[in-house]
Amino acid sequence: MAAHILIVDDEPDIRSIMKEILEDEGYNVSVAENAQVARQLRREHHPDLILLDIWMPEVDGISLLKEWQESGLSGSPVIIMSGHGTIETAVEATRLGTYDFIEKPVSMAKLLLTIKRALEMASLQRENYGLRKHPQLVTEPLGHSNIMVMLREQVKRINQDHTAILITGEPGSGRTLFARYIHQQSPRYQHPFVSVSIAGLSPENQSLELFGNQTNHHLSRLEQANGGTLFIKDIVELDNSIQARLLSSLENQSFLRNGNTPPLPMEVRIIAATAYNLEQAVACGQLREELYYYLNIIPLPIPPLREHCEDVPELLEFYVNFLVNQDNLPYRRFTVAAQNKLRNYNWPGNVRELKNLVLRLLILGNSHTIDTDEIEPALTTPHRPSPLSNLSIYDLPLRKAREQFEKDYLEHQLQEVGGNVSKVAAKVGLERTHLYRKLRALEIDPKQTKK
Repeated sequence: MAAHILIVDDEPDIRSIMKEILEDEGYNVSVAENAQVARQLRREHHPDLILLDIWMPEVDGISLLKEWQESGLSGSPVIIMSGHGTIETAVEATRLGTYDFIEKPVSMAKLLLTIKRALEMASLQRENYGLRKHPQLVTEPLGHSNIMVMLREQVKRINQDHTAILITGEPGSGRTLFARYIHQQSPRYQHPFVSVSIAGLSPENQSLELFGNQTNHHLSRLEQANGGTLFIKDIVELDNSIQARLLSSLENQSFLRNGNTPPLPMEVRIIAATAYNLEQAVACGQLREELYYYLNIIPLPIPPLREHCEDVPELLEFYVNFLVNQDNLPYRRFTVAAQNKLRNYNWPGNVRELKNLVLRLLILGNSHTIDTDEIEPALTTPHRPSPLSNLSIYDLPLRKAREQFEKDYLEHQLQEVGGNVSKVAAKVGLERTHLYRKLRALEIDPKQTKK
């Protein structure tokens, strides 16, 4: 997608000439004659770069730049233009984070080169930020089984269009990885990939995350993802009223911030994911039928690891090398017998369980090889019997079955981190206060779950 440039200048001839030249160069261009119009256009279009004149009536460019910085809207690179600049003005603009300072009359050759470099710098900064925020990021689904080859081919076909995608699959199977991979392989790859997990959030916080707030300048995820991809994890956990609001926004390609603001246009591809059975979620009212049909135009089911177990040796090798390099752990090699045993394991936790297993074996082992005698103890997870363990979970009413699953799941997570509630909250994507309430409701004592 072409970069969007906002020109802010009170001289109509300059605005017109620059707009014409930049559009000829393939950019999308908006123009503003003063600060008021510039504020509105920035909210609506989220430009990739801003050309900003200093001397304008009422509000000058430096004051507008300060305003954007203080309200957290300083993400786009800004090139300052001025015909009467001083050293002090240039220093002030630099202090406020401008990319460059260009004197009028502007040399278009110099300006075009500066724009190109500023956009390249912004793209690199976004990429580096993503890597810092997700240091354990695997950029492409691994495996050469027929299933994985077909999935990668399916992603190519999916990206021939820009419609919404609904990814399903068991926990740990790689739904987030595939969402990122779809974005990276799409024409939107130079634009933001924004992920939001709404499980465990109150309806008010879900609304704030998705739609933002005008009064406290909370930037919505829809705005952050403009031009790119918004990945909504746990779509079934979204409050019913917010599901309706999201559907309306997607159908109208505009949304309302919280705070009674005018509609803001948006250009976002939605990828949603869930581990729930979608038909059951729709049948019991957890997922609105209209939203389900909107998102399910292109379904992408991710198979569990047990269905492509021939990829296990490749995954083991990858995560050994990855964790050795990332965490400076001693290198250990899986024997063929150990690999074969793991190929025939059921992997209820899927790829996430495999990665955690490799980490555990690298930390605890003291030999250069990992053989079958280490595998069985590492795969055994202590589990306390529950009061309902004599019943199948499928024999229970939905509410009871969900409570039982949540109880078993949270007890397992607490055991994995030695009863540390903060770590569990971060790991499973729940707010800590919400997790404490849930633990009390399920009568789980974190102190009693330590290994």
